[in-house]
Amino acid sequence: MKIGPFAGSFAVFILLILMCHATPGSADVDVNIGINIPPVVVAAPPAVVVIPGTYAYFVPDVSADIFFYHGYWYRPYQGRWFRAGSYNGPWGYIAPARVPGVLVHLPRDYHHIPPGHDRIPYGQLKKNWGKWEREKYWDKHSNKERHKEDKWGYKESKGRGK
Repeated sequence: MKIGPFAGSFAVFILLILMCHATPGSADVDVNIGINIPPVVVAAPPAVVVIPGTYAYFVPDVSADIFFYHGYWYRPYQGRWFRAGSYNGPWGYIAPARVPGVLVHLPRDYHHIPPGHDRIPYGQLKKNWGKWEREKYWDKHSNKERHKEDKWGYKESKGRGK
């Protein structure tokens, strides 16, 4: 049987269409490079503790290391660092060069809360962290001085006018 000149071209054309036709299942893109971070459930906005000698804060009493620094939340996991805009994520991987040095070089005993270092409620952190950094609050206030003021850096009136 003799095949006409267009029959071979037509067969190739049909074959190409069938090969290039995408079905809904094959059109999905799944990129996974193996950097999954397990979720940490924090039921309520967490209190934090300032790490002495820094303007970094850590969240005590959770199952993972979570830090707050310069308006972002950071979390190390399996030798990698992740950053989020909220304490409960979503967490995105950040390159090692982008991790703040203060977090990379934390004191070994940063989990130990020294006497006089109170837990700072989330609302106070969110409201004041920028002011505390600009005004170098933690550099200026020793533990003894902090007890003369209220817990968050505002002078008590003690019967005097404001």
